[in-house]
Amino acid sequence: MTISRRDVLLGATATAALVPLAARAQTSEVVIGVIYPFSGGSAQQGVDAQKAYETALEVINKDTDFDLPLAKGEGLPGLGGAKVRLVFADHQADPQKGRAEAERLITQEKVSAIIGTYQSAVAVTVSQICERYQIPFVSADNSSPSLHRRGLKYYFRAAPHDEMYSAAMFDFFDALKKKGTKIETLALFHEDTIFGTDSGNAQAKIAGERGYKIVSDIKYRANSPSLSAEVQQLKTANADVLMPSSYTTDGILLVKTMAELGYKPNAIVAQDAGFSEKALYDAVGDKLEGVISRGTFSLDLAQKRPMVGKINEMFKARSGKDFNDLTSRQFMGLIILADAISRAKSTDGEKIRDALAATDIPGEQTIMPWKRVKFDEMGQNNDADPVLLQYVGGKFVTIFPPQAAIAEAIWPMK
Repeated sequence: MTISRRDVLLGATATAALVPLAARAQTSEVVIGVIYPFSGGSAQQGVDAQKAYETALEVINKDTDFDLPLAKGEGLPGLGGAKVRLVFADHQADPQKGRAEAERLITQEKVSAIIGTYQSAVAVTVSQICERYQIPFVSADNSSPSLHRRGLKYYFRAAPHDEMYSAAMFDFFDALKKKGTKIETLALFHEDTIFGTDSGNAQAKIAGERGYKIVSDIKYRANSPSLSAEVQQLKTANADVLMPSSYTTDGILLVKTMAELGYKPNAIVAQDAGFSEKALYDAVGDKLEGVISRGTFSLDLAQKRPMVGKINEMFKARSGKDFNDLTSRQFMGLIILADAISRAKSTDGEKIRDALAATDIPGEQTIMPWKRVKFDEMGQNNDADPVLLQYVGGKFVTIFPPQAAIAEAIWPMK
């Protein structure tokens, strides 16, 4: 029987689908897939993420002498100095496109791991594909709490999730109340993907536990052309605090609509996302003096840890921006992943997974105000401490918790 070259290729493809595709021999190069929106309404997040990952890549592949994993020396010492190469893919903010791009990165680009993805809804499908192929997925900047609770073996997240962030918000409210500030009623405003839904659920649960009354709980359609009806409901409810969970485009529309309808809440405490993005403040920052957003990064940390300022300058030289909550998480995500690959001394997916599970990095060896990076059995780092930041005079300052704060909160917002 004659076997054609096509039959051989088809056979190889079928065989490859049945084995971990990251089980490859040691080489001088390690390939990591980076999957983000690089087109559509969220494209700027992809552009910023690329600059963050390229900054981390410089730390990994060059001798930068910071007190970070892999910063001293060039490349991955566990693989004989092998350099890391990144392959970027565009998921277009579409979970199904994300699924397809993740499979392409694994089967065609032969990546050893994947990192991403900004939108939590996309992280759902990407992580499922990584699990299927036994390729580690590092959820660098996704905050939906349900992501690490799906029984996945190859899923890891170093940063906090929205239950952790929301708990910090309520700790802040409790502290203000003890000082005599009136905070009794809340308005929740969240988009309808997994990010907004999980955030709203977390905030509603903690509000009930701590005795705060939710007078308005609005789930709106993501990327809605109008939010007039929803903002009118918020205005009527007139809660003490508005708590939005919105991506950038929706956040801009929300603030513009609030101005048009004359709705001025006493305080806005946002679940990051769009409210950490420069694009939002470029568009409507004049209406947001005093807005508060949660985060995991504060440039104020540079006062205590000078390398934070130096690495921020590296990022700023590439992007024209300071690190924010998202780009800082992306930077650290790649450092943590590359460190695990080096310790695994392999590009095999299971060995990298085991090295990630064994990670234990002191907080001082990160650019974040965290205790450490150590993953639990579900792949979540529970030692990533959130901070609250307030937008004052065109920049963010840390206002909570007290051990990280450099300023008192302005309340109510101006």
